[in-house]
Amino acid sequence: MTHPVRLVQAQHLAARLRLDGLAIDPDPNGPPSALRTALVAWSAAAPEASHHLVVQDDVDAPVELLEIVARAVARFPDEALVFYTNWHARNGSAARLAALAGASWVRAVPDEFTPSLGVCLPARTAADFRADVRGSAERHDDELLSVFFRGRGRMSLLAVPNIVEHIGTSSINGHAAQGIRRAACPTSAADADLLLSRGGVLEEPGWIPYMRYGEGYIRLVGQEHGPDGGRGHHRWRDALPSTGLTEGAVIAAREAHLPPDLAAEVARTFGSGFAEELWTHCLLLGRQAARASRRLGPARGEIPVDVHDRLRRSAVATAGLAGLPPERRPEAGPDEVRTMAAFAWTAVRAGTALRPGA
Repeated sequence: MTHPVRLVQAQHLAARLRLDGLAIDPDPNGPPSALRTALVAWSAAAPEASHHLVVQDDVDAPVELLEIVARAVARFPDEALVFYTNWHARNGSAARLAALAGASWVRAVPDEFTPSLGVCLPARTAADFRADVRGSAERHDDELLSVFFRGRGRMSLLAVPNIVEHIGTSSINGHAAQGIRRAACPTSAADADLLLSRGGVLEEPGWIPYMRYGEGYIRLVGQEHGPDGGRGHHRWRDALPSTGLTEGAVIAAREAHLPPDLAAEVARTFGSGFAEELWTHCLLLGRQAARASRRLGPARGEIPVDVHDRLRRSAVATAGLAGLPPERRPEAGPDEVRTMAAFAWTAVRAGTALRPGA
């Protein structure tokens, strides 16, 4: 799906990925609306198709995309499958948590938009979605996908290894203020194929630590049932009582395990407040990943250990960048990214020892 201002870009992408058609905004001079073009895209399924894949124009993906999606569809024929998660969103943190736990798929949270850069739906589901949203005043297709899935009582499955990557910072639909937006767990095609065709599914990650604009938050279990539909944000200190952890346990872990040299390096560029928030966020992430890993049980041995390790490293490598305020992300060069990742790993490892009631 594309807009005429990106038509050439979309044509090149479609040719490289062997996609069989372009859905062009039917009213390009009208008010910005991703839904308007999405309705065209989701209506383009061939009559004999069992499933339909829609890819947005501002992405990159491997030439093996169709084969990887087809194998995922064969494994989960009745599921809505999402192949990209934003690194700074709650779903991005859910994917990061799942990667650390050893899972390859995770159920999307119900109180956030569905990242729609690369989505595959059963053809019947795609038709139902079109019928459900046609005539809506909402212009964001990603928001309406979540409303649709919530109404059916089953959110999409997120591919933890992201094989679709967002490129650029411009936005026809008004998201440019979010700055650099990338995948939470970018992964090679070979690794993704193994993980998605054989890896485990994390159905319920529990509460999810996430960061936005340089601060740490927690997405609580069931918060979608609140009066705001769960769209509010709970600072980690305020949410701790609902997790079984105490602020004292967090402070004790920080005093025992936070590396002062790495903390000083992060603080030198991004401030001591951000360094402390990032470390605490990754501490909580490590705790929840360890808990989720125990629920998943031991891996079946079908996926080499080094493949899982690369996915985990990818997940942690994006945590610092994603946690920065959008205007600060361009300041993070390769050295800063490596430092934040090393710093984050110390917290993730420390988090495995956190226990409820501590």
